[in-house]
Amino acid sequence: MNRLEAPTPNPSRHLYGGHPKMREGLNSRYTAIFSQRRGDQTTRTNWSRLLGTALLYFILTILLVLFMVPVYGAIVTAFKSQAEVAAGGYWTPPASVTSANFDRVLDPEDGNLGLYLQNSLLLTIPASIFSIALGTLAGYALGKYRFRFDGLLFIFIVAGMFLPPQIALIPVFRMMNDIGLYDTLWAVIIIHTAFGIPICTLVMRNFFQVVPNALREAALIDGANEYSIFFRIMLPLTLPALAVLATLQFTWIWNDFLWPFILTQRAESRTVMVGILNLTGQYSVDWGGQAAASLIGSLPTLIIFVFFQRYFIRGLTLGAVKG
Repeated sequence: MNRLEAPTPNPSRHLYGGHPKMREGLNSRYTAIFSQRRGDQTTRTNWSRLLGTALLYFILTILLVLFMVPVYGAIVTAFKSQAEVAAGGYWTPPASVTSANFDRVLDPEDGNLGLYLQNSLLLTIPASIFSIALGTLAGYALGKYRFRFDGLLFIFIVAGMFLPPQIALIPVFRMMNDIGLYDTLWAVIIIHTAFGIPICTLVMRNFFQVVPNALREAALIDGANEYSIFFRIMLPLTLPALAVLATLQFTWIWNDFLWPFILTQRAESRTVMVGILNLTGQYSVDWGGQAAASLIGSLPTLIIFVFFQRYFIRGLTLGAVKG
């Protein structure tokens, strides 16, 4: 005899009274309740996101206004005469726009700003290249090779970032004077290269640690030596990091005032930041000339940021997150 199979119990039959229309009605009711709750939660999330975005833009607008206030003062002062600056201050718009301040600071017989710009370029470009090149080599060695005391060596190099430059003023001044490099651009190039190596090493080491080791191992299997691996495989991958380091180094060295002021003396060796100080007399200050020279001196760094801004944030975060 065939055994009769027991019917499968249906909990919904007992729960909803067994009537199909009742079950469908209750299901529709619960679905509507859940949909309404989900919609309310989504609305609250959207409102919170909009409020957060509005608050962020409000804070950024306030910061932008605070940043542009001195820029506005420099622009309006640069196009006013000295008498108008003395009479109306720095913030009032000029009654008559004049370019006399720009002509005066660029005049070789007066402001001599052209020579200072040339010296800044002769200082900034070699110092940036040397520091980035040495930092890239050190970062590659510390990021791809394992040897004894490699972590200690890395800490020793990066510790230079936390050394205040004021501590080294007197020793560096005496050293440059003893070796005959005082009052030359080479003295400033050497010190900026030394202070730039730690940050370059840190950025490049973090980047090289993210590059898969399989690339290097595959190149070794194919017969490539270490020089070919570095220059033909690894170095092309570092272009975003190199772009960000070039931006940072160029900006820091160009805007530096301390070391050119300490290690140079003649006007033929002064940079643009120190040259602006020369526009200050013993009893008066050429406010219009200083404002004009400041605007001209800021153009190179502004151009660098415009061309490399898309690499800047991405390059700063290279190597920050693994996986």
